[in-house]
Amino acid sequence: MPYLGLGVYKMEDREEALNAMATALKLGYRAIDTAALYNNEREVGEAIRASGIPREEIFVTTKVWNSDQGYDETLRAFETSLKKLGLEYVDLYLTHWPVEEKFVDTFRAIERLYEEKLIRVPGVSNHHQHHLEKIFSKANVQPMVNQVECHPYLQQDELKDFCREHNIAVTAWAPIGKGRILNDETLVKLANKYGKTPAQIVLRWHYQNDTITIPKSVTPSRIAENMNIFDFELSNEDMLAIKALNKNERFGQNPDNFHFNF
Repeated sequence: MPYLGLGVYKMEDREEALNAMATALKLGYRAIDTAALYNNEREVGEAIRASGIPREEIFVTTKVWNSDQGYDETLRAFETSLKKLGLEYVDLYLTHWPVEEKFVDTFRAIERLYEEKLIRVPGVSNHHQHHLEKIFSKANVQPMVNQVECHPYLQQDELKDFCREHNIAVTAWAPIGKGRILNDETLVKLANKYGKTPAQIVLRWHYQNDTITIPKSVTPSRIAENMNIFDFELSNEDMLAIKALNKNERFGQNPDNFHFNF
């Protein structure tokens, strides 16, 4: 699974989404993160086919939405997503949020899809440790990925340590804090020091912390900027300076208390 992918949340305009994905794939991105909720799975499949890049070189993630959770419901939702994508398999399939009384059965369905080789990697998103432990007690194959909100203001160290102990890769959504952290004095100072942007500093920090990121952008220059993080390295001192920014501050909802009006 690539360490850097393109998130396509809120890319609702068809041409804008296709252009963003085409730009990313030309620049070397090899992972696209979508979801049933995003209503752009068709565009993801179309962009992959139009790119000329072999399917096996592109890592595709999608997710089952809350209203479609449960064992049978998840299997049906996956079939719908696969048809929209126009693909023979999905690389990573995730439970979008841990819907109470349903998320364990949802993952059991994802486990079945993995066993049937319709997905390459079974995973979850927005799961705390206690959600994962409930899944462990029922599943034969544990989640291999947990996608969670993670950025310098919400570093999730305890959860990341737990995932590491159980060989679960962590993907950060909102890796640059929805842009709300980019004026932070420490990040601006480090950006000036390294000749990079604050966003590049944060994405590099994630990379050095062994965290996968899926920054979303429809702007070609930003898509290129987000990819340009592999030609420098943050010092241990500067990594610690970013670590000190943690506030346990969420910009999204808490997996223990989430409400959506979709």
